[in-house]
This record gives sequence, C-alpha cells and structure tokens, in this order.
Amino acid sequence: MRKSINELIEEIRKLKRELNAVILAHNYQPQEVQEIADFVGDSLELSIQAMSTDAKVILFAGVDFMAEQAKILNPEKIVLIPDKQARCHMANMLTVDQIRKFRERHPEVPLVLYVNSLAECKAYADYVCTSANAADVVKAIDAEVVALGPDANLAAYAEWRTGKRVLPVPECGHCYVHKLFRPDAVRELVDELRSRGENVVFIAHPECDMDVLKIADYVGSTSQMLKFVKNLPSNITVVYATEVDMGVRFRKERPDIKFVPANPWAYCIYMKQHTLEKIVRALREKRHVVELDHAVMKKAREAIIRTFELLGIVDKLPRR
Repeated sequence: MRKSINELIEEIRKLKRELNAVILAHNYQPQEVQEIADFVGDSLELSIQAMSTDAKVILFAGVDFMAEQAKILNPEKIVLIPDKQARCHMANMLTVDQIRKFRERHPEVPLVLYVNSLAECKAYADYVCTSANAADVVKAIDAEVVALGPDANLAAYAEWRTGKRVLPVPECGHCYVHKLFRPDAVRELVDELRSRGENVVFIAHPECDMDVLKIADYVGSTSQMLKFVKNLPSNITVVYATEVDMGVRFRKERPDIKFVPANPWAYCIYMKQHTLEKIVRALREKRHVVELDHAVMKKAREAIIRTFELLGIVDKLPRR
C-alpha cells in the first residue's frame, strides 16, 4: 500500500535523525520537496550552507551538477541524490573535449565556468561563477577577452554588463526552460495585466535570451530575485521569467504579492524527478551516492577558491 504524504514526511524526519542528515532543495523543486527540506535556495548557497552544519549526510534535491558541487565543497560528507536521472540539460552540453579544443585555439583567454557545469569540466576552469556573480567575476578578471560556459545567454549577459568581449563555450549552450520566454509574449501578458489596473514588475533570470532581459525591470539569479521581491510593496504584481516553481518560494516569502509566471509551461522535467518516496529510499538505502575523483574535486575546488579570492570573499569558503 502506498504511504500517505504525512507518513512519508514522518519517515524522512526519522531517517534524518538516525543518519544525521540534512536535506537541501533547490528553488525549482516542487512544493512538497521544498517543504521537507532543511534549506531551500540556489545551488551554491545550498552547498555552502551544508558546510556550516554538523550533518554527516547531505541529500541534494536538485540536478546532477548541484549534487556534485555539494560533494566538491564537502568532500568528507556522504552526498546523495534521490534520482540519478535528474541531469541538467545545460551542464551536459559542455564536455572536457570541448574545453581542451577551446584551450588549444585560445590559450591566453581565461575560462570561467558557470556553476551549472559538471565537476570534470570545472577541474579545467580558471574560475567558477554563479548567475548572481557572473558579471562581477568577468569584470574582475584582468583581461579584455574572457570565455564563459556552458550558458551562451549568461555569457551574453556578462558581456552586456561589463563591456568586455565574452566568448561562449560552447557557442549554443543553453537552458531549455529559459529559452521558452519570448519578449512579445511577455509584453502581451504585462499589457493585459496592466489593462486590469495592476501595477506590474517584470523580472527575469540571466539565462533568458537577451531580448527578454532588455525589457525586464530587474535581472537576477533566483536568490537575487528573492531579495528583490522581499522589498516590493504589496500592491505589485510580479511577472517572472524563470522555472515556474520558483513561484512556490516567492509566495512563501511574500504571500501578500501576486506572482504570475511569464510562461506557465516553463517547467524543468529534470528538477521534477525527485519525490518524497525517492527521498525516503535514498536515505534508507544510502542510494545514489555521489562519487567523484579526488583529483577532479581538488582542481574544481581550487577554481572555486580562486573565484572567491578574486571577489574578495574567500573567508566564506574555508580551505580544506
């Protein structure tokens, strides 16, 4: 007989106590997963958060690169992912072979890799950025030409923000969810809401196409979006261009504000692989342990530390 949601939640809590485990859930997870998590946030926020806990086991409800990132930053801990099929479409567009070929053609160009990349690729990076600090990282590097991958849209955004030339690696890397937004559709939605007398603000994630970003009132990562909406007055309607379940987090933080997805079909099937049943199984059986080569973890971690040093915030990431 299938267990009820309440029974599953109680079993998860019991297993967490027994294993000294912590559950991390990305902002794009479904509501029931966000509600049983100890921490909800973006990928780097969550990995760093885990470093400040005494937990021996980390269960990461997110996609593959996020669980890898947690392992890189917490090498002594057991990291679990409930479903191994939760793979990031964008992260898997970049391979080590592509990086090597790029290095051969552009040996002097610094390479920044988005956190949305696999660990084996991060090991070849000079720096590792997030969507929140990509432009800051590019700006701080002492070079007029910088490479950034695997998201070509984030590379274009960093170029727009800094005035430097930013080469995308690969040229067409993208998040399929953030490709679903179109400026004309956004304008039509905003105009319709305003015709009803609503005071509309449009916010967008930098993984969106540039023609969408240029019409946004605010552009930011999921964590930056959250900070932005926390400071809005109650009489605002927020149209948001990112994964639809970011609305779960928005509404929890600001239940007094109306949130409307710019595209209700902006749905990441990979983020939705995790269920309460799979979380129970992963904890009970220590199922789907994230294992990474020690040399890869060391090199990837060095790139992350180098980035924190570049931004002057290395004290937030203790060395091991």
